[in-house]
Amino acid sequence: MRLSILDQAPISSNQSAADALKASMELAQAGENLGYTRFWIAEHHDLPGLACSAPEVMLGYIGANTTKIRIGSGAVLLPYYKPYKIAEVYNMLATLFPDRIDIGIGRAPGGSAEVTNALSDNFLQQVWNMPNSVKDLLHFIDNTVPPEHPHAKVTASPIPTVPPIPWLLGTSKKSAILAAENGLAYAFGQFMSDQDGAAIIEQYRNHFIPRKNNEEPQVIVTVSAICAETLDKAEDVALSSLVWGLHRKRGEGQKGVPSIQEAKDYLQNEDKILLEEMKNSMIIGDPQQVKDRIDELQVQYNADEIMIVTITHSPADKIQSYKLIAEGILNQ
Repeated sequence: MRLSILDQAPISSNQSAADALKASMELAQAGENLGYTRFWIAEHHDLPGLACSAPEVMLGYIGANTTKIRIGSGAVLLPYYKPYKIAEVYNMLATLFPDRIDIGIGRAPGGSAEVTNALSDNFLQQVWNMPNSVKDLLHFIDNTVPPEHPHAKVTASPIPTVPPIPWLLGTSKKSAILAAENGLAYAFGQFMSDQDGAAIIEQYRNHFIPRKNNEEPQVIVTVSAICAETLDKAEDVALSSLVWGLHRKRGEGQKGVPSIQEAKDYLQNEDKILLEEMKNSMIIGDPQQVKDRIDELQVQYNADEIMIVTITHSPADKIQSYKLIAEGILNQ
């Protein structure tokens, strides 16, 4: 089984945004050394506690400080952008970092309604137009713009020796079908979905139409996981992420991911039931418990790869979590 990392560049309560972005780069370095296949970084806009609004900028930074791990967006929010510009950006990254670049494509707003209006005058129209935008992006990446296309005379330069690999990210049958019909690899966000993911992925595989010769469907399932030496320690470490989730639900997330002690001090008795419900969408445990659960999900979803998102207050705890998971699964 392949393992990968999705990072959201969260800012801890004792960090600046610059600290958080540096920690993301260092996590990519650690993931490379531990044998993770790819490192994707998410795009968010004006969301308290999240530092990365421009994955394409971070990928240049991360690529220059790593040597072999695949790097990409998780996701670039396509409705905000012209496909041609995205193709140019990721072709340039693929030229700088050959055979290492992924373009994860998403359609979510990645921020508030006010942010959406600040970024785009016609976001909803472009969401509706997403299938056409995906097709245009693929034409530019593959350098196969048909002669009748309005932009047939332009090329998304520079043309890399190895093109970036596009993935479609989603949590619904609609996204699965869009990926399948365009011959795209598909990443299902299990950590942010209450849908029947196994059925969605099966639908993707059943409808897959290869874009190029000999291509087959490829599936990543993204899960939220925190691993530590013992279950008790893992639950302590996870408390920061869980309580930060409560903060954001209540509009109180501006201070970033709380420390374990700050999280404990914040909790009220009435929060405990809500926290237990939130834990259901996460994998929390010691190395064997986490391995067993990831193995179960891999079989359940028929996934080629599991991508893990981990939010902790301490960067050291985060790296240790990824280390323990890698040792249990990749180094068997």
